[in-house]
Amino acid sequence: MHQVKEITDSVISETSKIIIGKEEQIKLVMTAILCGGHVLIDDLPGVGKTTLVKTISRALGCAFSRVQFTPDLLPSDIVGMKVFNQKTGEFTIMHGPIMTNIFLADEINRAIPRTQSALLEAMEERQVTIDGVTYKTPAPFVVMATQNPVEMESTFRLPIAQIDRFMVRLSLGYPGHGEEIEMLRTVGDEIPFESVNPVLDNEELSRLQHYIRSVYISESVLEYIINLTEFTRKSKILTLPAGPRGSRALYRAGKVRAAMNGRDYVTPDDIKYLAPHILCHRLALSSEARLNGRSADEVVAQALSEVAAPGGGEKALYADR
Repeated sequence: MHQVKEITDSVISETSKIIIGKEEQIKLVMTAILCGGHVLIDDLPGVGKTTLVKTISRALGCAFSRVQFTPDLLPSDIVGMKVFNQKTGEFTIMHGPIMTNIFLADEINRAIPRTQSALLEAMEERQVTIDGVTYKTPAPFVVMATQNPVEMESTFRLPIAQIDRFMVRLSLGYPGHGEEIEMLRTVGDEIPFESVNPVLDNEELSRLQHYIRSVYISESVLEYIINLTEFTRKSKILTLPAGPRGSRALYRAGKVRAAMNGRDYVTPDDIKYLAPHILCHRLALSSEARLNGRSADEVVAQALSEVAAPGGGEKALYADR
């Protein structure tokens, strides 16, 4: 797994040339990408959401496309359509921008629900359907979406089914004082995307995604994942707890985090670190809980404090291997 660590460290290093002081967030994005999972970046305008996606796409050497979501955006603007060719007298397929490796849905919550739902098939099945014909998206394929959590004018709430399909939700936050000074020195005049060197290509990234599947996860850690998600299902303040997709996301992301740290086995600490980023956005609070100022983060934090993690050290994690 040291090869995975070396490659991901290189991607993080290249991305950090432009995205200053956000190494943990870059790691989370890389975790999702290596799982083949999708990312929702939920943060205020101007903190670098779009820049992060463009930079990491370049570092990965992947094809990239960006669509600015607006209320008048149609599903065909994303997936494509049939177009009449006057020269041949026949209809031909014009594929949309979603036929890429990394698709950025910028300000996704500005599109109408019908357009947002056009992403669901691509996100879950890695395919799109145009006039009854199915086309596979390129491999690898990752949707990265951004949204502004504050501005509500001309926005539409993301459907629960769509939110659940994002493996990770994260925020970048404002940079620290020193980090912002360094940012101005580095990208104050112009963002030098050309300084970011591709570390991988599509084939190598697909190979890494497959290779990470061999990371070992013990029965005790599997039990820990299930106990965490079951804890949310017993919470009285939730109307929607974490489902099996959440458990599977923790399982897959745990393997990636282990590999990114040079290990071929998953530890409870991997799961503890990932749980807030993978579970919180999947939970829905009751109306009473929202009125009382409760949050989904509280439920996950409570689960992590009350659900016993496997003990016994590293040897115990290999006991049933």
